[in-house]
Amino acid sequence: MPADSELNSVLIRRQEINEALDSGHEVKIKYRVVNIFTEFHEFSRKEIKNYEATFKKFNTNKDGYLSLDELKRMMEVLGAPQTHLGLKAMIKEVDEDNDGRLSFHEFMMVFRKARAGELDEESGLGQLARLAEVDVEKVGVTGAKEFFEAKIGELSKKSKFEEEIRQEQNERKRMEEERATRRQEFLQKASVFKTA
Repeated sequence: MPADSELNSVLIRRQEINEALDSGHEVKIKYRVVNIFTEFHEFSRKEIKNYEATFKKFNTNKDGYLSLDELKRMMEVLGAPQTHLGLKAMIKEVDEDNDGRLSFHEFMMVFRKARAGELDEESGLGQLARLAEVDVEKVGVTGAKEFFEAKIGELSKKSKFEEEIRQEQNERKRMEEERATRRQEFLQKASVFKTA
């Protein structure tokens, strides 16, 4: 009757959790282990392996988690450094077990959210998702360099466009001021004729 003892142990654990929650204590619940390839079915095996390689590259202490410092280093290497508070916010957004670090499962959640369009591209996680997709081993250093140069070019185009809009706005403002000044001068001259 091993099934009865297994069921009994599950029921006892459930009772312990309920009693702890009722008394206001914090309860640590173990997460079930799920095959990462099955859970993140929207990604190919190759994509997951590439994300895993990136994760392992920056998990320098090999504990299976990205700490705040390791995430900081990753963002610096990817060319999108973040503030301390920004890094904490990044972790908090996908930290399912609230331990202040990222497991590989939580790391994959970043890419799931990015693919679903749930991340602001300019947020720390949005930048991480976009930049981590560049596989330096696949495209080589030259390919990565071209990717980042294209991104810089895109940003400079945006800046140039914004500058043109600013100049047009300043020109319109200047013309409005001139028009207001001419109108004021006209009204002053017209008042001379009214009093005479």
